[in-house]
This record gives sequence, structure tokens and C-alpha cells, in this order.
Amino acid sequence: MPFLELSVPCSEARQPRYETALEDLGALAVTLVDADAETSNERAILEPGVGQTPLWEALVLTALFPEETDALALLAALEAFDPGLDWTQASFRIVADQDWERAWLDQFQPMAFGARTWIVPWNHDLPEAAQAADAAVVRLDPGLAFGSGTHPTTALCLQWLDTLAGEGRLQGQTVLDFGCGSGILALAALKLGAEGAVGVDNDPQALIATHDNAERNAVQARLQVFLPADEPVRTYPVVVANILASALDALADTLAARVAPGGRLAMSGILHGQEEELLQRYAPWFTELRATRMEDWMRIDGVRRTGAAPA
Repeated sequence: MPFLELSVPCSEARQPRYETALEDLGALAVTLVDADAETSNERAILEPGVGQTPLWEALVLTALFPEETDALALLAALEAFDPGLDWTQASFRIVADQDWERAWLDQFQPMAFGARTWIVPWNHDLPEAAQAADAAVVRLDPGLAFGSGTHPTTALCLQWLDTLAGEGRLQGQTVLDFGCGSGILALAALKLGAEGAVGVDNDPQALIATHDNAERNAVQARLQVFLPADEPVRTYPVVVANILASALDALADTLAARVAPGGRLAMSGILHGQEEELLQRYAPWFTELRATRMEDWMRIDGVRRTGAAPA
């Protein structure tokens, strides 16, 4: 069955309300692209964590509706929702039917991170290198994924976990994945030798995706998932948080309190240029802080001080 596709420009500030309005009007799916990149024929898609918002100021929202949807009635409803928006910039087209998840799978190929870690679509044959006895293979369902390893922030965290495993720092430990999304980082930690993992996310959908992916990898007995309000208060020897820089700043006290003395923390979701402020923010709690860059994104990692926490 073909679909009716609506594309409409939107500011970053208005995006959450418009996305909700489109979903209320029956949108089957809503995607976001960078308006500036689209005008320069460079399709820029961000893989934000669950509950996070895009970083661009100018967006294009693309919504998919059933083909029989009345386009004029849809525009009228949107105009009533926000009379100040110039809906003449909206555009419609009919798109052919296709298996959208299958298209995702066709684009999602096995990926290696560090010495041992592999992220492989659940229905894809294992590459020869991923069949090594010590390979840590995570089978992921992209149809459920909020994070598949394709974005530099996820890749930076996977590489960090792989390095920790190589140093023997994951074996028998429990890892906290704060902002777990698809659970990809928690699952990788378990495959790399962690005894247990805890995933925390503010979106119940993310917890469902994490649980389903854990079952797919036969590690569900070693993984617990919680909403932030339900998370047990405890410390961990390894904590990883792939969320936006603003959230890392706001959650500094919380994240520092989750890392055991001498434990390791890695944070990503940080644009190049944002790292200096966060390095200063976390310096009271952590030593050996360092920033690592991949494309336009950064990872910060460090070791929890063993002294008293700052007042």
C-alpha cells in the first residue's frame, strides 16, 4: 500500500509540539533531518538518545500517513494547531509501499569496534572475523533500536568498553548504562565479560527495546532495566552515559555518585567544543580525565577519585 508523505519545516524549539501534533493526527512515523544539510543535498540525520531532542535549529519533519489521508484536511488541522506557521512551505508526495524495517536492515551491516566487539544485525550472517572464539558479538534488531553503533557517540563508547575489557576491567563487574536506549552498550559490556548490567532510561519504549535485545542475545538474566525513578541507589565500577552534553552537565552529581571510588566513567553525546566545560564540571570527582574525538563528536572518560566528594 502506498503512503502519503508530508514534509514541513520546523524550528528546534517547536519540534516536540509539532511531532506530537503529527502523531495525534495519525502519522505512522515521524523523522527529522537537518534543514540546512538538506538544502545542500547532504542528508544529515542525528541518532539522538531516547527522550533527547535534535541539535539543529532548523529542521524538516517528515511524517508518513495512510495514502487515503485527506491532505487538505491535514493542512487545515495543522494550521489550526499553529496559525503562525507558514504551511505553504509544506509539501506532499505519494511514496511506494515498502518494508521500512527491511530497508533499515539492508543498510545496517556488521560493524567492528576495537579488538573484539561486533555489532551484527540479528538476521545477518556473522563475518569470518566475528566468528573468533574471543569475539564479543551483539545481535541487534534495528527495528527496535535507539542506537545501533552507527553514530560516532555510540562507537566511541563501544571502543571504550572494548579497551576496558582488554585491560581486564570488565570481568566479573556490574556496568551501569545510563540512558540505555537499545541497550547496545550494556549488551556489549556483558558480551565482553561483565557479570551484570543495569540499564536506565526515561522512555519505557527504550526499556522494552533493551529487554528484547537482551533476550535476543541470551543475556536477559544478567540485565536489569529501570526508569530513573525506580533505579536502585548504588555505585558501580563502570558507568557509561551516552546522552547529550546538557544532560551530562545537569546530571553531574547523579552520575558521579553512581561511580564507585576508583571506578571508570565514560560519557558521550558531546559535540566538539563542548568538552572543555564538561571536563571542568567533572574534575572535582574524577582524575585522569581525557577527551577523545570522532568526527564532530567527543567522549570524555576518567577515574573516580577515592577521596571525599565535593560539597
